[in-house]
Amino acid sequence: MEEVVKQQISVATTILLQAVDVLDNHLTSDQQLSIQSKHIPGSTIGKHLRHARDHFELLLACMQSPTSSPRVLSYDTRIRNTPMETSIAGARTALLDTVKSLQEIVPSANFGEEITLQAITPHMHSFKTTIGRELWFASLHCVHHWSMLRVIASELGINLADDFGFAPSTLVYQGEVRPRSQRNADH
Repeated sequence: MEEVVKQQISVATTILLQAVDVLDNHLTSDQQLSIQSKHIPGSTIGKHLRHARDHFELLLACMQSPTSSPRVLSYDTRIRNTPMETSIAGARTALLDTVKSLQEIVPSANFGEEITLQAITPHMHSFKTTIGRELWFASLHCVHHWSMLRVIASELGINLADDFGFAPSTLVYQGEVRPRSQRNADH
């Protein structure tokens, strides 16, 4: 397996496991998943967990679709009102299932494989992209939703880990994390 594939799997699973940590160590009731945010109208912790996970699941489904050339990906597909939006146990199971799928499916993926991304903007548009680029996007999209989840948690008086909801590049810039290339040079 190529190093870049290993790195992207590591980033994606680390980010998803941050949410599992929130569920295991910070939330105390299912109700906290569905309390509406005062600052982000219509938002709940559960909705952000589900929406962020959806992007990984849609990409994984695309990766497993028949190899008609090219495969088609649409992030506009939504599966709302799932148990993970209202149940800590449901959210935990769904997130861990996605982590497992990433670890099983992505290693054999061709990161350079061209796929078609379809998006409604509200006009239908098609873009050429690759599996590798979309896995990177899904991870950063997830961080974006973790930052909103962080705001909602704060509204509820829940303190999360200092690095939760921050992009890896931000943590490197702030000196919280050193790029792996620098860490490897020290050895």
